[in-house]
Amino acid sequence: MSEKRTVELIARGVCVSGDRILLCHSKGAENTFLPGGHVEWEESARAALRREIEEELGMEADVGSFLGVVEHKFVQGRQRKPHHEINLVFMMDIAGADPRAVPEACETAIEFLWTRLTKLADSRLEPGPLRELIPEWLAGVAGEPAGWGSTIEA
Repeated sequence: MSEKRTVELIARGVCVSGDRILLCHSKGAENTFLPGGHVEWEESARAALRREIEEELGMEADVGSFLGVVEHKFVQGRQRKPHHEINLVFMMDIAGADPRAVPEACETAIEFLWTRLTKLADSRLEPGPLRELIPEWLAGVAGEPAGWGSTIEA
């Protein structure tokens, strides 16, 4: 019997302070990702993002406008486990987040960092389309189609 594969629904937040954006990464990994996590059954994406920030940072998040969607397919870890996820991306403010201090994660497997928006292309941010979409979203430029990106070839 083959392993059942599913598409994961992820809520992610863009938290910007001045010229910096808050990113996260798994300890020991080179890539980064936006803070957030899985949407649970009967939970809205906004509620999931608020809950994930509370769990990961111990801070409250004010989830703002919807920015867009990025689908992402990748292989993770030594086990080479395939993943397929849909990332719903929102603006968010985190009470007490300060780019002069790296926030300490509540979860032992992850770390947070502030990255200059001008260095986003070099940040190894995944999914990759976010490296171009985030500056466009922040500038109010609509993509084609608006707010969509994918690492999966059509």
